[in-house]
Amino acid sequence: MSTYERNYLLERFLNYVSFDTQAKIGAKYSPSSPGQLKLAKYLAQELQALGLKEINLSPNGILTAYLPSNVMNAPTIGLIAHLDTSPDCSGKNVNPEVIVNYRGGDIALGLGEQFISPVMFPFMHQLIGKTLIVTDGTTLLGADNKSGIAEIMTALSRLKNSEQAHCNIRVAFTPDEEIGLGMQFFQIDKFPCDWAYTIDGGAVGELEYENFNAGSATVTIFGNGIHPGYAKDKMINALTLACEFQQLLPTDEVPEKTADKQGFFHLNRFVGDINKVELHYLIRDFDSDNFEQRKTFLINAVAQFNQQKDLHKPIQLELQDSYKNMYNCIRQVPQSIALADRAMRECGITPNHKPIRGGTDGAWLAEQGLACPNIFTGGYNFHSIHELISLEGMESAVQVILKIVELAVEKD
Repeated sequence: MSTYERNYLLERFLNYVSFDTQAKIGAKYSPSSPGQLKLAKYLAQELQALGLKEINLSPNGILTAYLPSNVMNAPTIGLIAHLDTSPDCSGKNVNPEVIVNYRGGDIALGLGEQFISPVMFPFMHQLIGKTLIVTDGTTLLGADNKSGIAEIMTALSRLKNSEQAHCNIRVAFTPDEEIGLGMQFFQIDKFPCDWAYTIDGGAVGELEYENFNAGSATVTIFGNGIHPGYAKDKMINALTLACEFQQLLPTDEVPEKTADKQGFFHLNRFVGDINKVELHYLIRDFDSDNFEQRKTFLINAVAQFNQQKDLHKPIQLELQDSYKNMYNCIRQVPQSIALADRAMRECGITPNHKPIRGGTDGAWLAEQGLACPNIFTGGYNFHSIHELISLEGMESAVQVILKIVELAVEKD
């Protein structure tokens, strides 16, 4: 990639992260924040300037477009990235800092109250000599997933300004991936592809096509508040009951003690007072049978707790499935994995086939029958003020995208 192309990629990325697109927890309508629609409208103008066809922006902020192949009888491949950033960390007034030729050691963020250290993040040793983009320590960066957007847009620009052979390409930029909402409004029948890729992974080389089966649980516990001076035999403290219920769950099956394909229960919100408490859990497991067993475990735990406590109002459980393991679909379209693997190798990148300890829009698409593996962006530490990405990693993602759409039309 030439210096001009590198600078254009960087400029494009820095522009996109200036849009505040943070998703809002609890939203019922998508997009959950106005900045997502604002960015989608901006991207629609860019796609139009590039000459793409069938550009459509839905009322729900889903932007799609089409680049026809310049080769006869070519397959159609989708490229997907999401507009929103995580609700876990502010995405407003992002102030990126560019570090040219990182020399190792700690990176002070902004005024230096926060820093990124190789002691905490050993992967940084692999980034020596790279150009890094970091935050100022007050917000996340937004590389998840505006780097994916920038990489797709840059690849499209390269294709439009060259004679490289390529397959049919459908592009989708989607809202509210971080809260699992946007894809509920995605009209897959209007996005016909042989298969697709989300450009939403991390370190260079990541190729992911397995993810958690995911669900959530809300345990509601009711108490009876009364003046503590007169509480004997009258008060029922919902906070205390909630702490007791939490002790019923296996202590080693939590995110901070699991890795690889190990599942977990994750208490991610504890809300309430003496009169009422809600415990919000994430349930995750790669194996579908184990996933069902985890839900059954919670059902039995609630029943056991109600029986033991004999409460005036039994605790309640609400279970909800979120997404399934995409591998069940993708394994039926093995060329989607083989092509991405080959493209990386031909770009001098060693593919790292690994499971996603999370989920992407690709999981929803796979559930609808569209195989959609996930490809790296070159970013790290997503959802936090320690987020960073290398420009070289972003360049590699662009090269892999270009190689995939080229190899897709190669004749045997």
